[in-house]
Amino acid sequence: MTQDLEQSDLIRRDRARLWHPYAPAAPDLPLWEVEAADGVRLRLRGEDGARHEVTDAMSSWWSVIHGYRNPVLDAAAKAQLEKFSHVMFGGLTHAPAVELAERLVAMAPVAPGRSRLDRVFLADSGSVAVEVALKLAVQFQTAASHPRRQRFLSLRGGYHGDTFAAMGVCDPVDGMHSAFPGLLAGNLFAPRPPAAASATPEAVQAWASDVAELAAAHSSELAAIVVEPVLQGAGGMHAYPAECLTALREVADRHGLLLIFDEIATGFGRTGELFAADHAGVVPDIMCVGKALTGGYLTLAAMLCTAEVAAAVSGGQAGALLHGPTFMGNPLACAVANASLGIIETGRWRVDVARIGTGLASGLAPARELSAVRDVRTIGAVGVIELHDAVDVTAVTAAAIRHGVWVRPFRNLVYTMPPYISTAADIAQITAGMTAAVAEVHKVQVQEAGSHEAEVHERVPAHCGSAS
Repeated sequence: MTQDLEQSDLIRRDRARLWHPYAPAAPDLPLWEVEAADGVRLRLRGEDGARHEVTDAMSSWWSVIHGYRNPVLDAAAKAQLEKFSHVMFGGLTHAPAVELAERLVAMAPVAPGRSRLDRVFLADSGSVAVEVALKLAVQFQTAASHPRRQRFLSLRGGYHGDTFAAMGVCDPVDGMHSAFPGLLAGNLFAPRPPAAASATPEAVQAWASDVAELAAAHSSELAAIVVEPVLQGAGGMHAYPAECLTALREVADRHGLLLIFDEIATGFGRTGELFAADHAGVVPDIMCVGKALTGGYLTLAAMLCTAEVAAAVSGGQAGALLHGPTFMGNPLACAVANASLGIIETGRWRVDVARIGTGLASGLAPARELSAVRDVRTIGAVGVIELHDAVDVTAVTAAAIRHGVWVRPFRNLVYTMPPYISTAADIAQITAGMTAAVAEVHKVQVQEAGSHEAEVHERVPAHCGSAS
């Protein structure tokens, strides 16, 4: 069998045994084999045997911020492998974990008069970090003599992960977990905040009043408020004003609730600040980070909390935070995370994200002229084309590949979160490829819908919002 036949056979073997995310067990959806990844490039091989070199617009679900085969991260992984790859974290410790905790505490948001986030719990993934945060909040309220406070206040449009407690604070209607209504906790959901691009001070105040009223009515049963600060990711790539975070902090303080920020997608510079919380100068009581923590090399996440929260739970009846993953504090992941944060600490990311943001705003601007497009918006190193109707994911993905770009659309969104090392030429290719893919695939659908609908689409104003 030739090398080509063996490689083509890989996708057939995949279909026979593997189950991919958000897909049926034996999908007929297209798959591409990754033959190599380097920098911002992926070398793909399709089922037809055709090869494509594409620019990765997704950072592998927002995690590979420093690019593939990064020499600094590669060296960190190799050095740790020469020592040991894993030890249990119960009763043992090691240098990579201690160093990582110190780095995270030093980087965490600070504000005058607020306790800093100075205790770190290492978890397996972002969803698990959210689970730990929710458990911690309930244990805190119980230790504070509020055992009935076991519900959470979240936002419509929010997404916090696919494990059960995390699903329970995701949008209950428009989220991805409506198949489990009887199993998810009955939490409370405030309206989605107004869009950053068009929000007026009056709109923000009206929204804040709604949240305050909801929290006041249920304060005796709420443990915490949990939100994605400034940018809701998988719930719709929705950017909202930083002033909303200030309002949430005030509501939490007024009612004795903990404030949890899910920074798994937004942390480490993605929105233009080191953490999205920094846009508002707000410090939460609990913060979750993940994804870019290891530069996309290994799965690792962390939950940070204040000393007051940690002390209350440690002094409670249980005497401990009741969670302990087998691979908690994995030394190999921690070592790579330290290398990733070392790159972040140089501050170069701020220049890169600003440059990428400028390129995304200008490069995606032509998409506003497409009749299928409802909105174009950017924030930091995030660019979004929102359609009026659902994206034809298969067709748009294939079209983007033909233009040399890898994207993974969802719902009615074609978006990009490129690696920070992307050059101006890379961003130009990404934005041109996204726009061309939408134009090629969705102009046919608009034409088939009839001229009247097309005229209506043309009259809908498009906004390009940027929160900074």
